Amino acid sequence: MKSFYVKFRQAMWMALAHDVVNTAKAAAYSAMLMLFPAVLVITTVVARVEAGSSLVGEMRGVLEQFLPADTLDLVQSSVLSHHFHSGRVILSATSLSLFAGLGVMLSLMEGFRRAYRLPQEGWGFWGRRGRAVLLVLIVLIPLALASLVIVFGHEIERGMIDIAGHDLRHVVIFFWRMVRWSVTFVAILAVLSALYHFGTKRTEHWLLVLPGAITGTCIWFPSTLLYGWYVTGVADYTRIYGSFAAGIATLVWLYITSFSVLIGAELNGVLYWERQNHLSAQPSAQTSAKAST
Repeated sequence: MKSFYVKFRQAMWMALAHDVVNTAKAAAYSAMLMLFPAVLVITTVVARVEAGSSLVGEMRGVLEQFLPADTLDLVQSSVLSHHFHSGRVILSATSLSLFAGLGVMLSLMEGFRRAYRLPQEGWGFWGRRGRAVLLVLIVLIPLALASLVIVFGHEIERGMIDIAGHDLRHVVIFFWRMVRWSVTFVAILAVLSALYHFGTKRTEHWLLVLPGAITGTCIWFPSTLLYGWYVTGVADYTRIYGSFAAGIATLVWLYITSFSVLIGAELNGVLYWERQNHLSAQPSAQTSAKAST
């Protein structure tokens, strides 16, 4: 634990040196542009299936667990309460969400590059954007799998209760909700691991990026819960920002999310350079040993 604390403290100092604060702001801004069009496309597609209305309700329940207070009301009024049938609207929303997602990935990749202290040349202009598009598609896979488990969670839960019997209802609910939260945790861990693995020119083994992925996830979960408590119990954004309060709260939450991701990358960068220094020190030690003999 002491060794981890030393590395984490070093990562925090490096984060300040690498201007993580402003990089996280850029990623959060692009994520804000991506959020509403993405929700519009997903809910419109889901609403077309037979059980679409109930699935949209399940999605609302999932979003309530993560989004700040009043944000969901903003989503409800602007997206969830409307049904869009125009292909042009869906195409525009999809294009906008992909374009904004590209901006998110480019900002994060710049943060990763600084964390590993790599030169700016890297992949080149089009190479970086191609890799960013690839990252958007890669990230969607674990998120989609986790969303399926979470969205269909109540249906699975009811089926398990029927099989186990209503006497074991509370036991089933407890363990199934533990499974749902575990799936969410693992999905976020997989997303961060994929970002760190493919998001830098210096591709590292999956096990080597896990420390940063675990740290970023462990920072994000309690920070989200704490920020939700702060927004609902302490701060009153409505008095300051009026009708913009929900949007501002969402933007701050996205900033916390981006900051957590970048801190994990900084920790991986610190560990990477420690390994490099250790490897470079070994030949020197061997040369000294041979010279002494």
